[in-house]
Amino acid sequence: MSVNVNRSVADQFYRYKMPRLIAKVEGKGNGIKTVIVNMTDVAKALSRPPTYPTKFFGCELGAQTQFDAKNDRFIVNGSHEANKLQDMLDIFIRKFVLCPECDNPETDLHINPKKQTIGNSCKACGYRGMLDTRHKLCTFILKNPPENEPGSVKEKKEKKNRKKDKENGSGSVEAGNHNDIDAPDAVDGDDDDEDWAEETTEEAQRRRMEEISAHAKNLTLSEDLEKTLEERVNIFYNFVKQKREDGAIDAADKEILAEAERLDVTAMGPLILSELLFDENIRDQIKKYKRHFLRFCVNNKKAQKYLLGGFECLVKLHQAQLLPRVPVILKDLYDADLVEEDVILSWAEKVSKKYVSKELAKEIHAKAAPFIKWLKEAEEESEGSEEEEAEDENVEVLVRLSTDIFIASIDDC
Repeated sequence: MSVNVNRSVADQFYRYKMPRLIAKVEGKGNGIKTVIVNMTDVAKALSRPPTYPTKFFGCELGAQTQFDAKNDRFIVNGSHEANKLQDMLDIFIRKFVLCPECDNPETDLHINPKKQTIGNSCKACGYRGMLDTRHKLCTFILKNPPENEPGSVKEKKEKKNRKKDKENGSGSVEAGNHNDIDAPDAVDGDDDDEDWAEETTEEAQRRRMEEISAHAKNLTLSEDLEKTLEERVNIFYNFVKQKREDGAIDAADKEILAEAERLDVTAMGPLILSELLFDENIRDQIKKYKRHFLRFCVNNKKAQKYLLGGFECLVKLHQAQLLPRVPVILKDLYDADLVEEDVILSWAEKVSKKYVSKELAKEIHAKAAPFIKWLKEAEEESEGSEEEEAEDENVEVLVRLSTDIFIASIDDC
């Protein structure tokens, strides 16, 4: 059964079709994997190598992928439903197939290995632009260009053959075979940029400048993602520090989160923010920078744990001022919804020397004891009140039943 390449188009006569994705789960336990049975056919309909959507699934699911092109097996580790993968394929198509101007899937990717950029051109409307290379798949695409693109395996083989033919004196044109033409260096992989000459309008020039500016910012993106965690954390630290020094930190909460996501250090964000935005006046600063921390901590318990680690580091730096105030600061973090109750209780159960010395960690936990006790009692009271409410409801039902029975008996008389 085929479906529309752009599934947001409901027209049954839409000309661009692809096979519905078929997934087969194999293996058990740690060896379980999902084989995408018809990935080659799906990729052919999209005019993309089958490795691209397979790798995209791996990036989105945080799973390893395996490719066996000879046996037509494209595998994502883990058990994944076909419908879920089909929805994920829609995201891939939106990002890496459809033209951003006309939504037509007749597009080609153009890789510039030297500049580490990925161009996109549409055969339907003539659009030419640059892909946003922040997605992890872009690193894979840059290392594995489509066939006939500079840097691809096929292109390298053809270039090698042309060089060999030239050395053997057979570089002349034979029987109209264009592959035997010895192209100048400027065309043979060193100048991969598209010819922009046909569009000279002011609007076209403005658009090109915007595209150049946008992709220039992303030139080092793939390199950043290849760096170690420590290096990426340092990049994020310097980014936030620069915002603070420029006086732009107050309104930069969205930019800070975006940079953390770009560098894949989102969970550690609160740890860095604590160091740069908090000092001995932390109680006032929690209110001031609440929005910044919420962007990281909402529904992210790992980020909340890093925030508590940052708090411990802060106590170490300002021990005289902050150690006596540990319980009230913890309550401030709790009231601001930056740390959830179960995360705090879990933290309180174990003294760790991950951020500070064991001795100081014990002191911090000892000082936190009154707040932890209050938190546990509040939880017990809440559970107790829920039980009382349930009992009250039961009593009310019984009273209502008794009243109905009494009224009924009067009526009988």
